[in-house]
Amino acid sequence: MLSALDLVRRLEGGELKPRDAVELCAQAIIAREQEVGAFVALDLEAARRAAEAPHLSSTPLRGLPVGFKDIFDSADLPTQYGSPIYKGYRPRADASAVAMTRRVGGIIIGKTVTTEMASLVPSATRNPHNLAHTPGGSSSGSAAAVAAGMLPLAFGTQTAGSVIRPAAFCGVAGYKASYRLIPMVGVKDVAWHLDTAGLFGAGVADVAFAAGAILGRDLRVDRAAPAPPRIAVVRTHLWPQASEAMHKAIETAARIAQAAGAKVAEVTLPPIFEDAFAAQHTIQDYENLLAVAWEYEHHREQIDHRLRAALDAAKSITAEAYDAARRIASRARDVFADMMADYDVILTPSAPGAAPHGFATTGNAMFNRLWTLMGAPCVNVPGLRENGLPLGIQIVGRFGRDRTALEAALFVEQAIARKFAA
Repeated sequence: MLSALDLVRRLEGGELKPRDAVELCAQAIIAREQEVGAFVALDLEAARRAAEAPHLSSTPLRGLPVGFKDIFDSADLPTQYGSPIYKGYRPRADASAVAMTRRVGGIIIGKTVTTEMASLVPSATRNPHNLAHTPGGSSSGSAAAVAAGMLPLAFGTQTAGSVIRPAAFCGVAGYKASYRLIPMVGVKDVAWHLDTAGLFGAGVADVAFAAGAILGRDLRVDRAAPAPPRIAVVRTHLWPQASEAMHKAIETAARIAQAAGAKVAEVTLPPIFEDAFAAQHTIQDYENLLAVAWEYEHHREQIDHRLRAALDAAKSITAEAYDAARRIASRARDVFADMMADYDVILTPSAPGAAPHGFATTGNAMFNRLWTLMGAPCVNVPGLRENGLPLGIQIVGRFGRDRTALEAALFVEQAIARKFAA
């Protein structure tokens, strides 16, 4: 994989030029894109031209190549939302996150594959670690491109688990920011009370650096050793549905973190969080039907039958049920804030296990939905494996405390790396 931080340091030191960074990506794309299928639109020649701009040496990203999930509008590349309805569609303007990335010296090398309208229909992208396994969704292309070394950074979005789960399946760091910390202007809606942008990178320090540079915030965590965090181990009511390997991974990560100096405690969630988990489904399904109302009404037959069936089912959700779900979510967020007063972060699974074999689904978001509903920053920490496939563990922070969550994730990542290097 390509480390964003390593590339930027080499660019700063004059060892590389922006054109060289683009060529590293191009070489990996030539070698692996045909089998992985991470991109839906790619313009290497435009990236090479952009890399010659003299101002890049004075920008934070210094010409680092970046990919965007194909639900972020881009003025110079097609934005097709994974849907035949939008084949060849060219927006007039960049999404805010795209414009912000260009402003700090990021070179947009291409658009990465998403599932149809960032929903449940699996894409054609394959997992770089084993092409017979799913890369997850809906940010499948972004996670796979980083895992295959075709990009050092890529943007995705999460409505249920679409950053953390593909990051876990593809063995990369995935950072879902606090709700709306990254602007969502110019991004196709799935469910506007849940949709949140995030970043994929080789490691936790890479996504923290990039997010800090793009957002102009103090999120960078690589300049000093991370402080030992206060960790709450949370299994949730869904714990029995996780694989034995995931059970062992959480227990192993907790033990390693504690041995490295973290304060670790077991925490059982109050019953309201089971209600909130159910409420997330209601909110997502109700809003998704409204978000694609035009497509559903005017191009229904061009929507994949699996997504169409889900939208049909959502018609039965009443406004009263939706409002009740939002009230449950609000109460749960208050309880969550109180519960986190004694902890910095939660340690919990990123997914039920490693990436499933085959492509019937993108995997299950059960271990992500609740934290997305809470608006909390989430980080997939890579470094563990199950039967040769990556196995991700998840760090969840308090809303608006993204740097703390990233620092804790780096602490756990480094502790795991030291343990298995010994």
